[in-house]
Amino acid sequence: MRFIQSCLLAILSLPLVQSLTYHGADYSSLVLLENAGQTFKDGGTTEKFDAILHNHGVNLARIRIWTSTNNEDYSLTYGLALAKRAVALGMELLIDLHYSDTWADPGHQAIPSSWPTTLNSLNTEIYTYTNSLVTAFANQGTPIKFLQIGNEINSGILWPVAEISLHLANGWDESAVASFYEQIFIAGEFAETDFDVMGFSFYPFYDADATYAALLASLNNMVAKYDKNRTLLIVETDWPSSGSCPGVTLSESGISLTPAGQETWVNGIKTVLSEVSGGHGLGIVYWEPGWIGNDALGSGCSDNLVVDDSGNTLASIALFSADM
Repeated sequence: MRFIQSCLLAILSLPLVQSLTYHGADYSSLVLLENAGQTFKDGGTTEKFDAILHNHGVNLARIRIWTSTNNEDYSLTYGLALAKRAVALGMELLIDLHYSDTWADPGHQAIPSSWPTTLNSLNTEIYTYTNSLVTAFANQGTPIKFLQIGNEINSGILWPVAEISLHLANGWDESAVASFYEQIFIAGEFAETDFDVMGFSFYPFYDADATYAALLASLNNMVAKYDKNRTLLIVETDWPSSGSCPGVTLSESGISLTPAGQETWVNGIKTVLSEVSGGHGLGIVYWEPGWIGNDALGSGCSDNLVVDDSGNTLASIALFSADM
């Protein structure tokens, strides 16, 4: 009995990692999947995938918006409709503006084809577009909680229309992240007070140096250098649920390529955010957990979803409630 009591005391005395404020998912592709006839099941019951996510703890919907007017290309109309569903379920919104007709990332930041290319005219276009978009969300009763100005950017123009988030790729790369922030502030044009949230992508596929330890060092450096009230979001991440990763060296090689491994990976990010000095970790967003037909999600690993190819949820659906 004493042994059992000692074990219980030891377990209870372990530090607990508190849940983060936001448990997020970017499921922007959902309506396109539904239009193609895709359905989803949780525990054998057919449900809408956004409802399944919410039932398992998702309280922040990240929705990408392109400047295209084609709903197949994540238009504003498409995003507004998806946002209505999210808010009706009880979620808040993180709107990811790409400021492009297509994907924007560190290697692709194409100006929309219908936009001007002179600096002054482009500044006016960006302001008008962003203001109109924010107003459209507000007018339909789905106000934006976090407005992400660009996707994996190295420049941005900001206005006080929501909590403003800047999003950089490779949040673990302390030197690159620091360099960006050292260059972005311009007196009279852009100040530390012009944005609220530092958002980062953190993927295990693209560089073996993308470790938990590197992420923690990078985030702590940002908190130390800038406003101590700044909050931090991991706005994109994934981990393989099965299959293989040919030619890929995963940054945390001890984690299995299984649904349990997906939970472990996300839980590790939560631990990192909880260890950032001052308690600045705000939340995690899992990128496209149900994009059937695009299971690799742009990585060299064959499957990073939390559903199988028939739309049945895997055990890792629990990561949104248990591991964030």
